[in-house]
Amino acid sequence: MNSAAAPPELHLPDLPEVEVSLGAVPLRRPRRGMRVRSRELLGAYLPLLLMALLALGTWWLVKNTPRPVLGSEEAAVRHDPDYEMRDFAITRFGPDGRATLRIEGATLRHYPDTDRIEIDAARIQSNSPDGRVTRARAARALANGDASEWQLSGGAHVVAEARNGPPLELDSEFLHVFVRSERIRSHLPVVVRQGTNEIHAGGVEADNLAQQLQLAPPVHASFAARAATRLAPPRSPSP
Repeated sequence: MNSAAAPPELHLPDLPEVEVSLGAVPLRRPRRGMRVRSRELLGAYLPLLLMALLALGTWWLVKNTPRPVLGSEEAAVRHDPDYEMRDFAITRFGPDGRATLRIEGATLRHYPDTDRIEIDAARIQSNSPDGRVTRARAARALANGDASEWQLSGGAHVVAEARNGPPLELDSEFLHVFVRSERIRSHLPVVVRQGTNEIHAGGVEADNLAQQLQLAPPVHASFAARAATRLAPPRSPSP
């Protein structure tokens, strides 16, 4: 008897191998060290750091650089005359053409830092609006810019015409004359004369407009009997 027939075998042809992929497998990035990270950060922020350092350096230079001294500032510090005149005579006229002030002297120096004039061997004549004349002379005179205030030193002599009566004369080594208010001051010994009256005092403040004298001690006076009332009684200086 024949044994049971064996099942037929199925033979499949050889298929080519095909690679199957479910997606790209991510590659693991290698871990970077601190040195690499530091270099990257430094490269990113280096321009900003350089700009900040440059700005800081510029500010420091401006702060510490000495300022240049301008010519006007240098001239203001120095006490030098900007012009001089020798053997001069200056006359100032008012709006009406009348001479109001005449200054003569051997040498005149003008100082721009204080706007003052200094005169050697000064001779001054001032004419008031009502026609009265005040004359002064001294070895040295110092005046402000508009010549309304004079400091006379070295044999100072002033003669001021009064509205009524004889002129008032003052002699001292120093006299401070205020032209507009017609006041004369001195902290040094002074001799005051008016007519035949004569007063020696340690100092004086004279008001020619008010015809008053304020004398500092010691005071020695001699008055003529007929003209004794022309001068106000001497008064001690106010405390």
